[in-house]
Amino acid sequence: MKILQIQSRKQVELIDITREVCAAVREQVVAEGLAVVFTPHTTAAVTINENADPDVCHDMVTAINRLVPMQDSYRHMEGNSAAHVKSSLFGASETLIISNGEAQLGTWQGVFFCEFDGPRQRRVHVQVIGR
Repeated sequence: MKILQIQSRKQVELIDITREVCAAVREQVVAEGLAVVFTPHTTAAVTINENADPDVCHDMVTAINRLVPMQDSYRHMEGNSAAHVKSSLFGASETLIISNGEAQLGTWQGVFFCEFDGPRQRRVHVQVIGR
Protein backbone atom coordinates (compact mmCIF):
# COMPACT_ATOMS: atom_id res chain seq x y z
CA MET A 1 0.00 0.00 0.00
CA LYS A 2 1.13 3.53 -0.77
CA ILE A 3 0.08 6.47 1.41
CA LEU A 4 -0.13 9.86 -0.27
CA GLN A 5 0.25 13.00 1.84
CA ILE A 6 -2.13 15.79 0.84
CA GLN A 7 -2.00 19.38 2.09
CA SER A 8 -5.26 21.23 1.50
CA ARG A 9 -5.27 25.00 1.38
CA LYS A 10 -8.99 25.88 1.56
CA GLN A 11 -11.95 24.87 3.70
CA VAL A 12 -13.61 23.17 0.71
CA GLU A 13 -11.62 22.19 -2.38
CA LEU A 14 -10.99 19.42 -4.87
CA ILE A 15 -7.32 18.52 -5.35
CA ASP A 16 -6.27 16.60 -8.46
CA ILE A 17 -4.24 13.59 -7.30
CA THR A 18 -4.35 11.67 -10.59
CA ARG A 19 -0.60 11.80 -11.21
CA GLU A 20 0.23 10.55 -7.71
CA VAL A 21 -2.36 7.75 -7.85
CA CYS A 22 -1.17 6.55 -11.27
CA ALA A 23 2.45 6.60 -10.07
CA ALA A 24 1.48 4.53 -7.01
CA VAL A 25 -0.22 2.00 -9.30
CA ARG A 26 2.85 1.76 -11.56
CA GLU A 27 5.15 1.23 -8.53
CA GLN A 28 3.30 -1.97 -7.67
CA VAL A 29 4.10 -3.57 -11.06
CA VAL A 30 0.70 -5.26 -11.36
CA ALA A 31 -0.39 -6.08 -14.91
CA GLU A 32 -4.09 -6.65 -14.23
CA GLY A 33 -6.12 -5.84 -11.14
CA LEU A 34 -7.73 -3.11 -9.11
CA ALA A 35 -6.56 -0.06 -7.21
CA VAL A 36 -8.59 1.17 -4.28
CA VAL A 37 -8.09 4.86 -3.52
CA PHE A 38 -9.31 5.55 0.02
CA THR A 39 -9.16 8.41 2.49
CA PRO A 40 -9.39 7.60 6.22
CA HIS A 41 -10.97 10.95 7.13
CA THR A 42 -14.64 11.51 8.00
CA THR A 43 -14.64 15.04 6.59
CA ALA A 44 -12.98 14.29 3.26
CA ALA A 45 -13.69 12.13 0.21
CA VAL A 46 -12.35 10.78 -3.07
CA THR A 47 -14.08 11.19 -6.42
CA ILE A 48 -13.46 10.79 -10.15
CA ASN A 49 -14.47 13.59 -12.47
CA GLU A 50 -13.22 15.78 -15.30
CA ASN A 51 -9.73 17.19 -14.82
CA ALA A 52 -9.33 19.03 -18.14
CA ASP A 53 -11.23 22.20 -17.20
CA PRO A 54 -10.62 23.66 -13.70
CA ASP A 55 -14.07 25.26 -13.84
CA VAL A 56 -15.56 21.80 -13.25
CA CYS A 57 -14.00 21.68 -9.76
CA HIS A 58 -15.13 25.23 -9.09
CA ASP A 59 -18.68 24.35 -10.14
CA MET A 60 -18.68 21.19 -8.02
CA VAL A 61 -17.52 23.09 -4.93
CA THR A 62 -20.12 25.80 -5.54
CA ALA A 63 -22.89 23.22 -6.01
CA ILE A 64 -22.01 21.11 -2.96
CA ASN A 65 -21.75 24.23 -0.77
CA ARG A 66 -25.20 25.27 -1.99
CA LEU A 67 -26.66 21.81 -1.34
CA VAL A 68 -25.00 21.43 2.07
CA PRO A 69 -24.45 24.87 3.60
CA MET A 70 -21.72 25.34 6.20
CA GLN A 71 -24.19 26.77 8.72
CA ASP A 72 -27.58 25.18 9.32
CA SER A 73 -29.39 23.63 12.25
CA TYR A 74 -26.63 21.05 12.79
CA ARG A 75 -26.20 19.64 16.29
CA HIS A 76 -22.64 18.26 16.06
CA MET A 77 -20.61 20.32 18.54
CA GLU A 78 -17.39 20.51 16.50
CA GLY A 79 -19.08 22.81 13.98
CA ASN A 80 -18.10 20.73 10.94
CA SER A 81 -21.32 18.78 10.32
CA ALA A 82 -21.52 20.04 6.75
CA ALA A 83 -18.13 18.44 6.09
CA HIS A 84 -19.36 15.08 7.42
CA VAL A 85 -22.46 15.22 5.22
CA LYS A 86 -20.41 16.14 2.12
CA SER A 87 -17.96 13.31 2.82
CA SER A 88 -20.79 10.78 3.00
CA LEU A 89 -22.39 12.09 -0.18
CA PHE A 90 -19.15 11.79 -2.17
CA GLY A 91 -17.75 8.67 -0.48
CA ALA A 92 -14.41 7.76 1.05
CA SER A 93 -13.10 5.68 -1.87
CA GLU A 94 -12.97 4.95 -5.58
CA THR A 95 -11.89 1.76 -7.32
CA LEU A 96 -9.83 1.88 -10.51
CA ILE A 97 -9.32 -0.93 -12.99
CA ILE A 98 -5.69 -1.74 -13.78
CA SER A 99 -4.93 -3.07 -17.24
CA ASN A 100 -1.47 -3.48 -18.77
CA GLY A 101 0.00 -2.02 -15.59
CA GLU A 102 -1.89 1.28 -15.86
CA ALA A 103 -4.91 2.73 -14.05
CA GLN A 104 -7.73 2.94 -16.57
CA LEU A 105 -9.27 6.39 -16.65
CA GLY A 106 -11.28 8.05 -19.40
CA THR A 107 -9.72 10.76 -21.55
CA TRP A 108 -11.06 13.57 -19.38
CA GLN A 109 -11.16 11.75 -16.03
CA GLY A 110 -9.02 12.48 -13.02
CA VAL A 111 -8.93 11.35 -9.40
CA PHE A 112 -9.64 14.05 -6.84
CA PHE A 113 -9.16 14.35 -3.11
CA CYS A 114 -12.15 16.28 -1.76
CA GLU A 115 -11.42 18.49 1.24
CA PHE A 116 -14.48 19.58 3.21
CA ASP A 117 -12.92 20.69 6.52
CA GLY A 118 -9.64 22.30 5.63
CA PRO A 119 -7.08 23.48 5.40
CA ARG A 120 -5.18 20.58 6.90
CA GLN A 121 -2.76 17.72 6.30
CA ARG A 122 -4.52 14.59 4.95
CA ARG A 123 -3.77 11.07 3.75
CA VAL A 124 -4.94 8.99 0.83
CA HIS A 125 -4.25 5.24 0.72
CA VAL A 126 -3.72 3.50 -2.62
CA GLN A 127 -4.04 -0.28 -2.32
CA VAL A 128 -3.30 -2.30 -5.46
CA ILE A 129 -4.73 -5.81 -5.80
CA GLY A 130 -3.86 -7.99 -8.75
CA ARG A 131 -1.41 -10.14 -10.61
